[in-house]
Amino acid sequence: MTMRENPLVNSLAEKVSETIERTEHLVSLVPANLLDWCPRLPTEVPEAADLGHVLSHLLECLSGFCAAFYRAFPGELGEFLELRAIAIGESCSPVEAQASIKRYEARIQRGFRCCTDEDLSRRIPTLFAPEGQTLLTVLLGNLEHLINHKYQLFFHLKLAGLKLGSRDIYKWRDISEADAQATVEPE
Repeated sequence: MTMRENPLVNSLAEKVSETIERTEHLVSLVPANLLDWCPRLPTEVPEAADLGHVLSHLLECLSGFCAAFYRAFPGELGEFLELRAIAIGESCSPVEAQASIKRYEARIQRGFRCCTDEDLSRRIPTLFAPEGQTLLTVLLGNLEHLINHKYQLFFHLKLAGLKLGSRDIYKWRDISEADAQATVEPE
């Protein structure tokens, strides 16, 4: 399948892959000794998740893509059922998260290879919409979910004192290294 044949699927796959890569980058920055750390919030605000729980939830975000692809292509993606047997704990280490991210990313890429632009308009039932939604809507919802929690990890790491900037959360295009350094967020 060429980019010309399925430009929408390929564009979406590229954006999902980019988001996973930046998520994996942020996960690699999590200090193992801070897994129980969480930001202190005002007493009237519900408690924030600690870093170990955020890492685990990122894996749940990725599993949503796999569930959507399995619903859309159960005949082609039967091996996706093995992912259900892999328990996602309430909390995990950066090393555990990175290994699982690789496993989910490989499956997500496989799902995109099964998909055509026409498939994106096909309705699939989901846990949240048993009557069905288009595959594109489900995949975009999963991407939004992943992006939100990628930012949560980014923000938690900044609050924990790590010096992070825009390059840690976004893929920059067509910008020189000197320009990138000039636009790093202030501390």
